[in-house]
Parts: sequence; C-alpha cells; structure tokens
Amino acid sequence: MKPLLMAVLVWVATFCVSCSQNSSKVTADTEPPSLLPWPASLVYAAGEFSVSAATPICAGKLEAEVAQQLQTLIAELQGLNLPLRNCATPGISLSLQAPQREAAFDSDESYTLEINSRGIVIRAAKSAGLYYGAVTLAQLLSSNSEYASAVSLRAMRIQDTPRYAWRGLMLDPSRHFLPLSEVKTMIAQMAQLKLNRLHLHLSDDQGWRIEIKRYPRLTEVGGWRLEPAQANPKYPNNQAYGGFYTQDDIREIVAYAAKHHIEVIPEIDMPGHAQAAVAAYPEIIGVNGDRPQVSHDWGINPYLFSTSDASMQFIKHVLDEIIDLFPYDYIHLGGDEAIKDQWQASAAIQAQIKSLGVKDAHQMQGWFMAQLGEYLVKRGKKMIGWDEILEGGVPPSATVMSWRGNAGTLASIRLGHDVVQSSFYLDNLQSTRADEPAGRLGFLSLSRVYHSDIMPAGLSPDQRKHILGAQGHLWSEFLNSPWYVQRAAFPRSAAIAEILWSRSSDLSWAGFLRRLPDQMQRFKRQNISAADMAFAVNFGLKQGRNAAIKQGRGALILDNQVNFGEIRYTLDGSEPSKNSSVYQKPLSLPLGSQVKAATFDNRGRILAATRVYEFSLPALRSRDSSQLQTCYGGGFGLRMPLTADSPNKKPVFNVDIFHNCYVYPKAALAGIAELVVNIAKLPRHYGLAHEAHKVKTYPKQTAFGEMVVYLDQCDSGRELARIPLANPASSVREQALVAPLPATEGTHNLCVVFTAPLSGPFYAIDSMQLQAKS
Repeated sequence: MKPLLMAVLVWVATFCVSCSQNSSKVTADTEPPSLLPWPASLVYAAGEFSVSAATPICAGKLEAEVAQQLQTLIAELQGLNLPLRNCATPGISLSLQAPQREAAFDSDESYTLEINSRGIVIRAAKSAGLYYGAVTLAQLLSSNSEYASAVSLRAMRIQDTPRYAWRGLMLDPSRHFLPLSEVKTMIAQMAQLKLNRLHLHLSDDQGWRIEIKRYPRLTEVGGWRLEPAQANPKYPNNQAYGGFYTQDDIREIVAYAAKHHIEVIPEIDMPGHAQAAVAAYPEIIGVNGDRPQVSHDWGINPYLFSTSDASMQFIKHVLDEIIDLFPYDYIHLGGDEAIKDQWQASAAIQAQIKSLGVKDAHQMQGWFMAQLGEYLVKRGKKMIGWDEILEGGVPPSATVMSWRGNAGTLASIRLGHDVVQSSFYLDNLQSTRADEPAGRLGFLSLSRVYHSDIMPAGLSPDQRKHILGAQGHLWSEFLNSPWYVQRAAFPRSAAIAEILWSRSSDLSWAGFLRRLPDQMQRFKRQNISAADMAFAVNFGLKQGRNAAIKQGRGALILDNQVNFGEIRYTLDGSEPSKNSSVYQKPLSLPLGSQVKAATFDNRGRILAATRVYEFSLPALRSRDSSQLQTCYGGGFGLRMPLTADSPNKKPVFNVDIFHNCYVYPKAALAGIAELVVNIAKLPRHYGLAHEAHKVKTYPKQTAFGEMVVYLDQCDSGRELARIPLANPASSVREQALVAPLPATEGTHNLCVVFTAPLSGPFYAIDSMQLQAKS
C-alpha cells in the first residue's frame, strides 16, 4: 500500500495549485492564462513545455482538419508557423479518443488538455471537443506574451465542458446585407469564443436575402430597396441597395460553419415583417393584392403573408428549399410584431376565420403558425420562433426565443417548451460617450452583459433543463457595414460566451477584465474592429461646466467605464504612451488646456485609442448631440446616421422619434447673445404601426415650420427665438441656424423645438453653442 500512497502524495504535490481565476492559491509570480471563456477545471503541475516553430502538430487522418485549424490559429495569434506531422515525437498531439472523464464532462464539446515537459496532448471523444481544445491551446500560446520565437507553457491539466448547449449570435443581413466573406469572418470569431449557433435573419420588410429557385422574384425584387430620399412610386426603378445569398453561398456558409462546429439556423420571418416578399409576389401571398415597394422604413410595417391556401402552399414550397439547404434540426419562423390590420380588413380572411372557428385575427396567427410548425415536423424539423408564437397553438417540439423578458420564458416552460434567452440586443449602444456610432439608445454595457443571469430564479431542476442557453442579436438597422457589426459584437460576445460556457461559480468580473486585454490583442491581430468603449477615457469636471467658466479653471476627473487599467495623459499635445504621466487625482487646469489620455494595461499595451478633452470657453459652452436631453419621457430614442444606408461612422445624431425637441441643460446665459444650432435633415423612415399617434406635432407659423427656442419649459416656457426653416426640397442637408437671444441672467434649460410638418424631414441636432456678446 505504501507505494500507491506515495504515488498519490506525489500527484497531489505536483498538481496542488488549482488555477481558478478567483483562487488565492495561484503562485505570486504567475497570472492565470487569458482564456475566454474560462474552462471548467484547470490544475497546474510542475514543469513546463516550450513551443517553437520546430514544434510539430501531430495528428492522424481523423484529427487532420482540427490540426490544420490549430496551425492557422497559432500563426494568426502568436506568429508561429508549426509543422503538421503524423508523428510520435514530442510536440502537440491531437487525439480523437474518448478520454477518461467524469459524467460532468460527458459532452460532444468536452475535451482534456494536458501539458507536461514531454509535450501537449488534447483529447476528445468528438471533433467539436477536439476543436475547442485546440482553441484553448491557441489562447494559451497568446496569453501574457507578445509575438515570440518560442513560448513556454506551464504544465497543467484542463478538463472542460460547456454549461449551456446553445451559445449563439444572430446576424441580420435583411436590413443591411453582410457579404459572404464577412459572414465567414464572424463564424471564425464565434468559434474562437466557443459559440456554436449562428442564427441568420434572412427575410424582413427591408430585404429578402436567400435565393429560392421556385420563386426567383423573391431576390430579383425583394432583395433590393431604395433609400428614403430616392423613393419612387414607379416600381421597381432606381433600386439602390441590396444583395442576397445564392444557394451555393448558403451551402458554403453551412459547410464553413460546420468545420467550426457551428450550427446555422435560418429564419424566414412570418406572418409579419413580410413586405419584401409581398413586393415580389403580391398576387400569391399578399392580403390586399397591391404591390408595395420593398420597405425603406425601419420598425413595424403593415404587410402580412395571406392565410389563403395559395399563400400557405407558397410558404411550404419556400420551406422545402430552406430545409434542403440547412441540415440541422431547427427552422426559425419568426412570429413577432405582426400587426393584424390587413387581416382584420380582409373580407376573405375574416370569412376564413369564421369557417375555421377561430376567435379573431390574433388567434388566426396561432392557426397560421401551427400549420407551418406541423409541416416542419412532418419534414423532420423543429420549429423555433419568437415568444409571440405562444399566442397560438404550436407543436410540443417547438422552441421559443424569449426576447421580451422572463414572462415569455416562464410561460414557455409552463407549456413544456424549450427556451433560448434572447435579450442581448448588441445593436444597443455600449456607452453614453459622444464618439459612439449609430445604434439604439438603450445602453448595453460590457459589465451589464457579463452580470446577466439567463436562468430565472425559482425554477425546479426539471424546469431548468428547458433553458437551452442564450444568444446575442445584431439587428442591423444601424449596423451599416462589417465595421459596425464587428464593433457591436466584440468584445461583448466574449462576455456572452463566458457566461454561457463557464460554471457559475467560476464567473468573475475582475478575472474577466484581467483576461480581456489579451483577447483584445487577438482581435487586433486578426483585423477585427472590436469596440474599445469599456476602456475609453471619460472626462468630467468635478465642479461642473458653469463653475469652471466662472472660475476660469477646473478640476478634471479621468476614468473609464470598467475602472480597469492605468490611465496615462499628456498636456503638451503629444500622444500618450506607456511612459506618460499616470493619472492619480483630478487635474487642476486653466482655461485653454488640452488633455490627451488613454488607458494602458499592466504591460504597457494601449487598451483604447487616445481621447482628447478641450478645456476651453467655446467647448464649455457647447453641447453635442449625446449631451442634449430629451424634452419628454416615454420617447423612442435612436442614434441615427445622416443617411439610412451609408457605411460612414459620422455624423450621428441622438433623436427622439416621437418628439422633434431637444434640451440644452443648465445653460449659463449671462452675457450670451445667440445660440448656434447645427442641424441635419433626416428622412422619416420609421414604421410605427399602432404607435404613430405618439408622434407629437407642433404648430407652425410658416410654410416649412420653424426652429423655436423656449426658456426652461418646452410647453409653457417663454419663447426666446423663432427661426423659419428653409424649403427642405432645396436646402442643404446639414446647416447652421443662429437664434439671437434676449439678455437673460442665471442658469436655465433651453428647449429647442422644430415645428416642421410630419410630411417633411425630421430635424436632428448635431450640436449647440452659446455665443457671447462681442
């Protein structure tokens, strides 16, 4: 018994340091590796292994594909070009043999990774697990080091398996088309974060993006739209924006995703969000028979698929081709935001409702979805849809994407349906900073994503099994280019990946932040435009703007959103570097100063681009679009680009679609002679459906309306100025309006209202500046 006991004691001695990111047992001279997501178990051992350009990747035929992927990843992330061999020499060995593992690690995505002085071995029962082990090794090699001719790795043993089975992202090429190459870029990045579901939103009012052989007009017509300013009632002239995936493109996407162990779920949205399809075949699937244009309006539009026999057969023919292209279980049928006005106004559909014994048009959607859900079951597929599908009967095998909170989740579980939590809207802005690009004015910070718990409280163990996982959503009304998509997705998708893969007991915000700089470096090395907003330096005056104006100096506070890293700054106009002054307390500055600042990690790497603060009288008296306030509560906030389909990053404007009204807060008006307002004309391209009545109108006194400036109150304040607006048909898109102000003392809010008719453009404000008397 003594030799056995000695062996156990030796094993304990050599593997005694458990590298939990929260553990105090990690040796003082070693940081945990920058793995994202964090693995289920990582235990250090004695010894190390050095990987250099001479280190072979050893694999047989079964492991060859993963070996090639590992070779490529290591070259991209660490600059080492390792040879591929079928070898037995010390190196990196890949093995598709089921390792001995506990039941907790019994998954197709599980793997073990062992490093000792003799080499590295990755084992898995299935290729998905082997691939994830390879990804982990590539991250180990690119942790805590720059490009190097050799990287030494500590001996360790990793056992890993995911917490949730469904870990996804949704791409929306229907609003803004994403080229095939960019879809593949997103797939590759998803796989490196161990995300395994790609949801493609392939149809909507603004575009039909997948070739259907039987119905070619779906892409010939439905794949193209006009910009709002170009809209021409003579269909289909001047088609300006669009694109679609051929069936060969789809096969390439599915095959590429499969190599990265990602399932692709196609969505054809119905019965609503159907305007592009109806524009192509109004005589078959339209309710009214009229031929609309493919919509250039975001939001909710009125066109629905008809419930007629001909329309239902059309949809089934489309689904037949979709099923042949996508080999996985799920077909997404949408089901969201279908306003029933057309069905309610249709005599034919009302007669059908009566003959079927259905209560009303809302229950008719349940009948519609049930017919198609049952058709999918007959074809060997499962239906998945947005949580509105619960409003009618759907097959028991249907899965629900709950996007409106836990009410839909709990209702689904009570009915026995599986659920994918779907509340991560990555088109929401990441901060309130002025340099945010276009997006929704709901803020979804990196921290908020990481601290989300997708498991509702109070569920029984059996009910918890219905939560398959979650996904992030890249709705693309304002994601106008691949740059926008990548910036919205990363690094927030890394946070999604970790909370879905890692055990809840291992989740650590501090640990995530420590590991994120290396992941940001990986994004950079692969030319991914990840957002730096979490680390970007924010500037704030301790005593406020008006006090600084009065005193002629100010105390400037520097920080960042996540309170991480070291902020370094300069006052001489030079770019901050790792050798620049470290921010430690508020900077006492005289008027006329300029501060440049950036955040660095503990190895001197810059984490966010330099930001500049101008501490001058003109800057203190200015407010940009993001610093203006809304006039009323209950609005509809967006950050809009100048034109709907422009890929440009600037200019962008914060607007409230319901109120063409803005507030300059706490304006110090003593000595001020005029207010300069830089404005832009934006198209009114919003499908507001039953919320259109919320759009407030203001009485005008001239043909095209005015810009009116009120003191303190937007409804009852004293009118200070009224400037007529030019004819929008002939005026320039961006212009400056100057409003003379009467002499006023004290500090007041200035409310700026545009009284332009709703038939004209929406007026946005880029900035306002107070000008003193000369």
